[in-house]
Amino acid sequence: MKGVSANPAACSGGGARVRNGLMLGAALAVLAWAPQAMAQDGAQPADDVFSDEIIVTATKREQTLQDVPVAVTVTTGQTIEDAQIRDLKDLQSVVPSLRVNQLQSSANTNFYIRGFGNGANNAGIEPSVGLFIDGVYRSRSASMISDFPDVERIEVLRGPQSTLFGKNASAGVISIVTKKPQFTFGGNIEAVYGNYDAKVVKGMVTGPVSDTIAVSLAGGLNKRDGIVRDLATGQRTNERDRWFTRGQLLFDNHDGLEVRLIGDYGKIDENCCAVVNLRQSLPTAAIFALGGAVNLPSEAYDNIAYYNFESSNKIKNWGFSGQIDYDLGATKLTSITAYRRTDALTNQDSDFSSADLLGRNWQDLRIKTFTQELRANFDLGEKLHGLLGAYYFNEKIDQNNAVLWGNDARTYADLLVQSLTGGANNIGHLDSGDLELILGNLEGNPAQYVGQFFTPGSGLTEAYTVKNEAWSVFGQLDFEVAPGLTVTGGINYTHDKKRFATNTTSDDVFAGVDLVADGQTAIFAQGLAGLGVDPTDPAAIGAFAASNPAAYQGLLAYAAANATNPAVNSLLGLKPLQYFPPFMNVPNAVEGGRISDGNVSYTARVAWDMTPTVNVYAAFATGYKAASINLSRDSRPTPADLAELRAQGLAVTNLTSGSRYADPEDSTVYEAGLKGNWGVVSANVAVFRQVIKNFQSNIFTGSGFFLANAGKQSAFGIEFEGSAKPVDPLTLTLSMTYLDAKYDKFVLSAFGDLSGTRPAGATPLSVTFGAEYVQPLGNGDRIILRGDYHYEMPFKLVEGLPGLVTYDASGNIADVSAALAAAREFKQDINDVNASLTYAMANGIELSVWGRNLLNDRTILQIFDSPAQPGSISGYPNQPRTYGVAARYRF
Repeated sequence: MKGVSANPAACSGGGARVRNGLMLGAALAVLAWAPQAMAQDGAQPADDVFSDEIIVTATKREQTLQDVPVAVTVTTGQTIEDAQIRDLKDLQSVVPSLRVNQLQSSANTNFYIRGFGNGANNAGIEPSVGLFIDGVYRSRSASMISDFPDVERIEVLRGPQSTLFGKNASAGVISIVTKKPQFTFGGNIEAVYGNYDAKVVKGMVTGPVSDTIAVSLAGGLNKRDGIVRDLATGQRTNERDRWFTRGQLLFDNHDGLEVRLIGDYGKIDENCCAVVNLRQSLPTAAIFALGGAVNLPSEAYDNIAYYNFESSNKIKNWGFSGQIDYDLGATKLTSITAYRRTDALTNQDSDFSSADLLGRNWQDLRIKTFTQELRANFDLGEKLHGLLGAYYFNEKIDQNNAVLWGNDARTYADLLVQSLTGGANNIGHLDSGDLELILGNLEGNPAQYVGQFFTPGSGLTEAYTVKNEAWSVFGQLDFEVAPGLTVTGGINYTHDKKRFATNTTSDDVFAGVDLVADGQTAIFAQGLAGLGVDPTDPAAIGAFAASNPAAYQGLLAYAAANATNPAVNSLLGLKPLQYFPPFMNVPNAVEGGRISDGNVSYTARVAWDMTPTVNVYAAFATGYKAASINLSRDSRPTPADLAELRAQGLAVTNLTSGSRYADPEDSTVYEAGLKGNWGVVSANVAVFRQVIKNFQSNIFTGSGFFLANAGKQSAFGIEFEGSAKPVDPLTLTLSMTYLDAKYDKFVLSAFGDLSGTRPAGATPLSVTFGAEYVQPLGNGDRIILRGDYHYEMPFKLVEGLPGLVTYDASGNIADVSAALAAAREFKQDINDVNASLTYAMANGIELSVWGRNLLNDRTILQIFDSPAQPGSISGYPNQPRTYGVAARYRF
């Protein structure tokens, strides 16, 4: 068992060098073996050995995987079945350039390609990796979790794809293609049982209604007990409880016209997702003093948790689409119209302890999306192939949140105040050290705060709305300038417009106290008392000012100068407890709540068929991701807008600067590749340099999100995918990605200047070994043995932890060393082994045993500042070993 690496030196020592050397050697061996394999006696050409050529639509027209000159990985439906890939999270075990995380809830899935990606848990941030299902764009992570009912293939396109896919494909595209209804009756049904009482039943049936109409219906149920035991409630979390149905109708007049209608509905109702404590702090002791509990850091992988209520995830995801294809011979017209709806209702015990500190972290998210695409593929003679298209996108997001203090919050805060002030102050004791009395007295009304701090049910109530409208026009030409030599040029113009508004209020009384102003008053009062003047007697103060004007003005100046000095204003040490400060809503007199921008993206490529078995290409492409909105309680005005708000007297109390939105991303890739298929051996290599300017960095702060643009992020990489068939029943595969990523410029991060550092989430090396052994039996049956090993070198999960950053009283960064050190301490590396054994009978029955993460390799998927526990660190653990049996019948 291995967890988050806290010793980078150990991970990069001799053992790792040997392992990496073996991986590189294996890749070279596959390439070196190719000519020998071709020369083997009786070696067959590629079309005979791999008779079923893989067709991809990566360039929005059908081409074979060998011929398409882009970096794309294709996972077939057969591989998905054999490898027991259950959802998109499992896909990363066979696609090394892809990383997939599910974190805060069942509604959130985040994708990273070549180390680029974002969008975690913030509905206002559109992903850098676009997800398309049957040509329909899925705009948010809440709609991206799906079990696989009837998938034909999944294409993962690496690098910017904005020329053909529009505004949100700056890092890549995941395209899921499902099977069309068939005009012959058939289908399949599958049942799976696994540990943790996992039960999966799914199936699909298809057939003709008439000579021109075929239909299909797919559906499934996925249930599993919770993996993590909640020792406080007695329940389990990290469970599965979801179902889906999907129906399709295909009209084909067999004379060039096809109409495909698709409708789907899915529902999730789960207790998810477990968080473990990785580092305790002073507030942890307060939790224990309350009689609450959290796991010990040494228990991070013991599959236990302590909550005072169950976290709920109720997600409905449905939609319908219609695709019309009309083949006119030299021209093929396509129209895809779609409407989608996602409703996600979640609640989480976000203090992640059995104490009732945060009694509610509730969210109601509703996303409505309409898309329309029109395109025409055409041929001008035999040498020129073209594509023209237009795309329209309209979306509305309505999000309501409530984060409220729980029943133990007041007692908890009292313990923290006593600890932070060395016992000098408290809450609710009604004595000389009671903060409520002290602060009320400083503001002229001693009773105004009595009983008001950290009361149960108080907190932050949030409402956000975003309306997004975008359109684009695009075109691409492929010109065969000489036999086997094709030049491609493409262009896309996209215009994106967003309007957003907030209606967020805080009734957290303590968070609304101006500790700087009150501290200034206290400093002045202490100065008066030191000179023998009663600070509570206005007449005495007036007399002192009249008789000693210089001393009086001196005291005023001293108090003003030191109000932001923690060494003088002791109240500033309590600012970390101001968890839900007043919120500055948008639009206002300074911030209009509108963003509008446009972009032109290009593609230029040269592809050459060197031989019938070897293709090479060189490409240049740009990409675009639209501006994103920070829909979180840490959405704050920019420094310039804050200054203007203060100048106009509009700024709410305790308002600091931050980010409302992030400017658009612009990406560029330079890439060269080789694709070879020699029958028994195939190898694809891509070498690239990819740059994203204004990369949208999204970091959880413990209460909300800090959204900012990195000036420039780049990566140089080498990708290799190869397969070999040394003997007829055995197929070996190897995929590798080497990635050298860095922030070329990131001055205004949450941690100061990060220029020259490596971005979080970008592993230097990821490798997947795969093997499949298919042994035919004399009666037509087959035995299929399959396994894969996925490895990623250690990488940091976040740039830093904002909760460990030290700020001055004006909100400026003072020290980031602790925040950066924590990120370096908790690294992730992945060693994932999966395997399956299937007995496939000639009559269509298949029986399997399978296992995922067979080594039970444990790691942390993400770390973050523990909410309401300053200085504490939490994280999401990965899934332990799972295994089971499956039965499938094809008919």
